[in-house]
Order: sequence, then structure tokens, then C-alpha cells
Amino acid sequence: MKKYVLLSIFFFSAGLINAQDTASVNDFLNRWHKAAAEAQFDTYFEAMAEESIFIGTDATENWDKKAFQAFAKPYFDKGKAWYFTALERHVYFSPDKKTAWFDELLDTQMKICRGSGVLVWVNGQWKIKHYVLSMTVPNDNVDKVVDIKSALEDPLIRTLKEKK
Repeated sequence: MKKYVLLSIFFFSAGLINAQDTASVNDFLNRWHKAAAEAQFDTYFEAMAEESIFIGTDATENWDKKAFQAFAKPYFDKGKAWYFTALERHVYFSPDKKTAWFDELLDTQMKICRGSGVLVWVNGQWKIKHYVLSMTVPNDNVDKVVDIKSALEDPLIRTLKEKK
């Protein structure tokens, strides 16, 4: 009986630790999104690791931190960058709890978008190492979206294939 009580305490404690870790990541990401909505440039970019990558919705948007800062600065300077709020988020951790990865559905000015990323625990705080923002497309509308994208993306596809 004592063995079962100890095992129950262990699994209950592990669940609490995981819930705390998940809450920590949720709070971090919510504050990061809020910093963009409030045009807090320094707060927003301090959340990103120096060697971070941000991949946007456009096929050409694959930025390191400095390039993303240069792109985003005019938006932040206007007093409002973008406002994303999480509708749903799933968080996962490495066994040592120093790496977390997540996916989220976001309410945005582009309607529902998907964000996904990797966080690393550095000096007692989370830092974004990699973030990908994607627009969602209902399956029934894919053909229409492909038609819209084709004129812009066909030349880019050719260029990228030539680089290979």
C-alpha cells in the first residue's frame, strides 16, 4: 500500500510540475504577443534569443533576429504592430525542461493563424529560438488560394529551384 501511495505522490507531483511549466510558457508567449499589440519593441525582441529565427506568412519571410527587427521597427514605431491572441495552445518539453516546443491557433487580423515554435531556457527565463507563423486555409478553399498565389509564387518557385 505504501508503494502505491508513493507512486501516486510521484505522478501527482510530476503533473503539477508539468502544469507549472506549461503555465510558465503560456504566460511568456501571451506577454510576447501582448508586447507586439502594445508596440513594446524592446520587450518583444528581448523575448527572442540573439540567434533566433522568425518565419512569417509570406514565402520570403525567413528572418534572423536583426533582420526581423529591421522589418518590424516601422510597425512598432506607428504605435501598434500586430495583435495575436491564443485560441488554443499545446506545449511540450524536453526531459530536462530546458527546451519547449509549442503550436498555437491565434486570433489575428488575418483571422485564424497557426504559430509554432521552439523555446530555450536561458539564464532563468524562456527565449524564443524559432517561431513560424502560418495562415490557415480551409481545405475546401485550397484551390482558390492556389489560384490567387500562383501569379506571385510561380516566379519565386522558379528562382528557388535555380538556386539549388
